[in-house]
Amino acid sequence: MTASRLPCCVIGAGAAGLAAGRQLRAAGIPFEVIERERDVGGLWDASLRHSPVYRSTHMISSKPLTEFPDFPMPREYPDYPGHAQAVEYLRSYARAFGLYDFVRFEREVDRAERVEGDGWKVTFRDGETRVYSDLVVASGIHWNPNLPEVPGHFDGEWIHSCRYKTPDILRDKRVLVVGAGNSGCDIAVEAGQHAARTFLSVRRGYHYIPKYAFGRPIDQVGEVGLKLRLPLFLRRSLDQLLLKALVGSPEQFGLPRPDHRLLESHPIVNGQILQALGQGDIRPKPDLRELQGREVVFADGTVEPIDLIIYATGYRAVFQFLPPGELGSADGPPEFYLHVFHPRRDDLFILGMLQPDSGVWPLMHLQAKAVAAYIRAAQTNSAAVRQAQALKRGPKPDLGGGIRYLGSDRHRLEVEHFSYARRLRRLIRLLES
Repeated sequence: MTASRLPCCVIGAGAAGLAAGRQLRAAGIPFEVIERERDVGGLWDASLRHSPVYRSTHMISSKPLTEFPDFPMPREYPDYPGHAQAVEYLRSYARAFGLYDFVRFEREVDRAERVEGDGWKVTFRDGETRVYSDLVVASGIHWNPNLPEVPGHFDGEWIHSCRYKTPDILRDKRVLVVGAGNSGCDIAVEAGQHAARTFLSVRRGYHYIPKYAFGRPIDQVGEVGLKLRLPLFLRRSLDQLLLKALVGSPEQFGLPRPDHRLLESHPIVNGQILQALGQGDIRPKPDLRELQGREVVFADGTVEPIDLIIYATGYRAVFQFLPPGELGSADGPPEFYLHVFHPRRDDLFILGMLQPDSGVWPLMHLQAKAVAAYIRAAQTNSAAVRQAQALKRGPKPDLGGGIRYLGSDRHRLEVEHFSYARRLRRLIRLLES
């Protein structure tokens, strides 16, 4: 059997893996989806031990900018669906496109290795091995907690935010939330309502964006400027004026002044955090300096007794079943073309390895469509695939639409969704020509 006749292996049956399956099936490419759990849905299934979702989790992108383009969300869903609605939507998507028949459930990948020539040998936890033609990694980037190194020792309780589920663990405790990203702000607001005292440690200044403006989800308001092709400086100026009118400045609430311009960092979308700070439910604190038993010393020299620390400090983009040399990056996230295509190999792809400023599922849809078109073009060795190969081995394209993001590992995966989607559509047209 030649490699071209082997099925493609998709690792993960979350949103990215389902998008991959839907597009591979539409392109007539044989495939299997490998999923370690009993059902599809990935991280949005809060019942899973591995899921980072907590009971109150809602999306931070609104329904039209979250749904797959070819599968609208139900009309009765709210503007910002909750996690239970998200996972049911993904399962409805899988049923609608007949994907359940292609998923091998309760199978966990231990390692994936190249076979001599072309193809991949995938070894499962139970020792079974299978050979595939191509490997599509769709296992997500929110499974490996990133924990800060803080001098000293802490004698109280601590968890990463991925283990936070309900506010029960907060009651009657002095709680410190470390990190003011979207999860950190959500959890800090809940702590402010349930804990004896709540502190929020913020290392740097950010812009905080409410969920609504003019009675509409704020991402839909921002989409107007993108569709009108307004220049970046004008969009940024208008957005800054809007934020100042709606919420004021973070410094008014005891938070540090943003150390970057608006749009240069992943958006912090939360309509309650500034109110909770303003009414004293949460006390802002700077970065941690040292842990001293049951006390925490902050960068400004202040000391607070703490019972529970919740580290909302993000995740590391790692894929432990792949040899490090396959990813083309000695440190940080892999350097793939458009965050999808291996720069040199034609049989390894990653879906969902990005941090957009809007909903990620529509981008996964386009990523999956581009991968399916690439595999189909590579099978025929068409002129289009040779042009695509030249693109992915060439200079790294600008994925920020002119925005210069912060220099952290996290922001190496940041994309401006509108221009990024346009690049993917151009690539799809090339591959399908």
